[in-house]
Amino acid sequence: MGTISRKSKVESRKSTSRISRFSLGYFWQQFKQWFRAKWWHKIIAVVVAAVMLFVSGMYGIAQWYIWQNRHTPVRIGATFIPNYAKYLDLDPKETLNAMINDLGIQHLRLVSYWKDLEREPGQYDFSELDWQVDMADKAHVPVSLSLGLRQPRWPECHMPAWAEKLPKEAWQPELEKYIQKVVERYKDREIIESYQLENEFFLTVFGICPDFDRNRLIKEAELVKRLDPNRKLIITRSNNAMGLPIGQPRPDEFGVSVYKRVWDKSVTKRYYEYPLPAWFYASLAGAGKIATGKDLIVHELQAEAWMPDGFEIKTAPLEELDKSMNPDRLHHRILYGIGTGMKTVDLWGVEWWYQMKTKRDSPDLWKTAKYEINKASKK
Repeated sequence: MGTISRKSKVESRKSTSRISRFSLGYFWQQFKQWFRAKWWHKIIAVVVAAVMLFVSGMYGIAQWYIWQNRHTPVRIGATFIPNYAKYLDLDPKETLNAMINDLGIQHLRLVSYWKDLEREPGQYDFSELDWQVDMADKAHVPVSLSLGLRQPRWPECHMPAWAEKLPKEAWQPELEKYIQKVVERYKDREIIESYQLENEFFLTVFGICPDFDRNRLIKEAELVKRLDPNRKLIITRSNNAMGLPIGQPRPDEFGVSVYKRVWDKSVTKRYYEYPLPAWFYASLAGAGKIATGKDLIVHELQAEAWMPDGFEIKTAPLEELDKSMNPDRLHHRILYGIGTGMKTVDLWGVEWWYQMKTKRDSPDLWKTAKYEINKASKK
């Protein structure tokens, strides 16, 4: 009996020793020894602690922002560009009608390209934008009207040919006249909910643009608010950039573009998925709200394929298109947009879905989006 007791005690001590090696106290002792061993261990520890603290702070802000907006209904919208519909061999009126009355889009961002509205100096043609606003008005779909030199889609800056020949001191006053004409034409239309000024103005690495002067943006913002002081003004930031939009001009609301899967043409020559969780954008929204008191919307959620060099989206093989956007990816992308906690989410590339449905006998993108938009509208 004594022998058994002594064996039990030895085994118990061994068991306790094994457990202690996995206790917090044990790991803390090991960490202190490691921390004191080398000077560069201290640097690593400080950097890791700072990163963990920073990420924890971002996550906390994100959850606060999501909680703050939990009772605000989600609104799924889309950008519509008639020029892009034409490029895809679609009828623009038919396309917009399908977006509104079949797909169930709840909000529209429309463009007012300077090159299309004022092809010759002082000669304005609003006919194409008029029918878009009229169609949205008839369906009671609110509109955010894009203004300025830089507006969505390549080459980003849409300057008329006659203005391209002028120096900045000559074309800037003409640009301001054009902005004034657009605002004065539509400011009495109740369906116009907001203006979005100079799309991603400071994104210098993308697009063909002649000027990124903040003072010009400030002057344009002041002009729009002077012409229509009661309507919301939106200015957009680029997608993954850190930092807070605390400089001038200070709009009523900020917008952000969210792109998840792109083609890296410079180094890897592969598709690349940004490994950012949805709460990353919620943290941008929350930090901006704390710093400025202004909300953030997703004005551009990537929902179309991103083409490698040598392919055009309207003719690329379906297997290539599927690598960056397919129905399953679209389903998860819309959920991702909603997961940011931002309640206005405008989808990018809806015209392409319609081309896939009507021209390429591939309606699944359209069907998926229709289901998700309908589901979101009931939340």
